Amino acid sequence: MSHDGVGQRAVMRSVSFLTAGALAVPFLAGCSSEEKVSKPLAGQDIAPVARGLVADGGTLKWAVDALPETLNAFQADADAGTSRVAQAVLPSMFRLDASGRPVPNPAYLESAKVIETEPRQVVLYKLNQQAVWSDGREIGAADFLAQWRALAGKNSAYWTARNAGYDRIEKIERGANDLQVRVTFARPYADWKSLFSPLYPKDVMGTPDAFNDGARRNLKVTAGPYTVNKVDTAKKDVVLTRNPRWWGKPAKLDEIVLHAVPRDKRAAALADGSVDLADVDPADAQRIGLAARRTANPLQGSGKTSVKKLRKAVSRYLDDQEALRGIEVRKSLEPAYTQLALNGSTGPLADERVRRAVARALDRRELARLVLTPLGLPAVPVGSHLALSGQPAYADNSGAIGGLDTKAAQALLADAGWVPGGPVKEQKKTQKAAGPEHDKSKHEKKSDGGKDGEYIVGEDNKSGGRDDGGDRHLAREGKQGGAQGAYAPQGTAAPAAAAVQPLAKDGKPLLLRFVLPAGAGSETLNSVAERISAMLERVGIRTTISKVPDASYFKDHIASGDYDLALYSWPSSAFPATDDRPVYTKPVPAADGSVNVEQNYTRVGTDQVDQLFDEAVATLDEGDEVSLIRKADSRIWATAGSIPLYQRPQLVAVRKNLVNAGAFGFQTPVYEDMGFLKKGARPPAGPAGSPSPS
Repeated sequence: MSHDGVGQRAVMRSVSFLTAGALAVPFLAGCSSEEKVSKPLAGQDIAPVARGLVADGGTLKWAVDALPETLNAFQADADAGTSRVAQAVLPSMFRLDASGRPVPNPAYLESAKVIETEPRQVVLYKLNQQAVWSDGREIGAADFLAQWRALAGKNSAYWTARNAGYDRIEKIERGANDLQVRVTFARPYADWKSLFSPLYPKDVMGTPDAFNDGARRNLKVTAGPYTVNKVDTAKKDVVLTRNPRWWGKPAKLDEIVLHAVPRDKRAAALADGSVDLADVDPADAQRIGLAARRTANPLQGSGKTSVKKLRKAVSRYLDDQEALRGIEVRKSLEPAYTQLALNGSTGPLADERVRRAVARALDRRELARLVLTPLGLPAVPVGSHLALSGQPAYADNSGAIGGLDTKAAQALLADAGWVPGGPVKEQKKTQKAAGPEHDKSKHEKKSDGGKDGEYIVGEDNKSGGRDDGGDRHLAREGKQGGAQGAYAPQGTAAPAAAAVQPLAKDGKPLLLRFVLPAGAGSETLNSVAERISAMLERVGIRTTISKVPDASYFKDHIASGDYDLALYSWPSSAFPATDDRPVYTKPVPAADGSVNVEQNYTRVGTDQVDQLFDEAVATLDEGDEVSLIRKADSRIWATAGSIPLYQRPQLVAVRKNLVNAGAFGFQTPVYEDMGFLKKGARPPAGPAGSPSPS
């Protein structure tokens, strides 16, 4: 995955994001009829048509961020490309519908249910009798057994990213016949539907060597509508072809080629036909919309150049714009959200009152509008750390900390001892804000976005020499790329903050270091940070914007705790009791004297939250599990370690005659239904379109 924060949910969490069940939601059994069930804020946008209108044959060229480092979704370096391959070529016991709810995948399952709870939980899988691996062998208990043994965490020779859930299994055995698999758990496990999705053949899971190396660049045995034909590192392609042994509805396409294309090259790739489907940033989405309306201005931003070069550039641009008329943008919301992270390990933010003051100073609705309204998407702040709207566990628990209230924020700061206009000892303006130690030499140079630039928001002429306040340029760029997660409308400026005296305590100013990526594509992320900084300044909190190289942003700053404030994104999970516990668990001292934070990069946690997660993962009553998850989320809000902001937009540029593909939202793609419209068939009327320029 690209540097967007989603892939960074950690090495351990990455697997859950890649599995078909990762975004599934548990069925809400026992929920009262009066309880309000949320709906997805935006539906999927895939131009759905009946299979009869889809032509047989053709190649779909699908842009991905990078060639997968591995085809084994349970390894640490698995990424979004790994996920695409696994979904197309491997079994998943459960898949998601358009509302994000898990349903048994009929291609592989007749049924799967808990048949015993005492003395042990037993799940019985009844497999589709036609389901076979591409070598002709039936899918069965031997494959389940091999995957459990590889992922249970008992054999360190397997280089696995995680063992959550598999470590609770006691045994796996054949049922009444070869089509039945009995899984007995040593401890109750609420999130059992997350397991065996994807399911690898025993050939991959059977030995450490096969697991560690055998499936990195090839999958010889598969069981999906497609099979892996080749991984071409020179061309940066993964070529998937129809599986001749597939027993389900035959795949419409001959091939799906996953082709690595940098985000800043995707508009050109769409124009020249080397790509048919690609996630794009708002700037490219806008450009595609302009092409459809033939209102593009090829001279905009051309600056000073020779007449000959200008003519050539204009000609090339107009050719591309003409080619882009065959492209449209389909849009929805990703099953992921962007958050403001507050490092609570040291400095002012170690005080919960200061973190709560930051939360009360934020206008989250304004930030959601900043990002989503220009794209024509619902601008609703995310109200939960552990679910998104549409998932049964979702409830807006932000009331546990309270909404925007500058007076309340100032009162919290005063209670923590931070007073306006207090004496401040002589300090360098480029000082590090309170927080973990870092290399000052990397941050001495002030700039407007250079790789190691740093400036204090709100100081006169600290926009790197720009006379637009700094943020206008960031918003105007409107790009998404190296650090996705924030999007802003063209020409948006941060609001002018009311004059508030800076706060100080014990001779030190309340100055927080806001660490952001500096690379191309991070302009809009920086724009949101500027807006947040302006909001904080209204209550007397000043921020030092610190730009760091993309390559080091997550590893050297977020994961290591070298920041006060930061923006990054998390994927939503249908199984938060399993997947989110490491993200919010209370840090504990390790044997070597360090602190084990697992994936809790804000370093804020409580015993109560841990206990609620433990209770949720152990209950087999789905209604109780939802209730416990909501309680845990309320406690997480109250600690103010992280503040969910908005659900990320999903913008997918596609060739207009490509159907059953695009912005999938929660849905697991149905690869066998994707294809191109038959000649003469009309494309469906629907919500597909391009964000309006603004």
